[in-house]
Amino acid sequence: MAYLYIIHSEKLNKYYVGACINLERRIYEHNIGHSKFTSTGIPWMLKYTEQFIDLLAAKKRERQIKNMKSRKYIEALITRHL
Repeated sequence: MAYLYIIHSEKLNKYYVGACINLERRIYEHNIGHSKFTSTGIPWMLKYTEQFIDLLAAKKRERQIKNMKSRKYIEALITRHL
């Protein structure tokens, strides 16, 4: 299984969209500063996930969301998910 995920940093008031195989480990990595891009926003909170059969499909969805370049779109996904 693979996952598309959206995390949020209250500190930066920003969302981050990513894809991975091991969701728990990836969120942990974001919160220990493993990724330079997300290290300034610690703590990151998981807000949204979608599950896929493989990483290629998850990355395709990640690219689709990122290409929207829309905070409103991301927030609508999260709101519908709740």
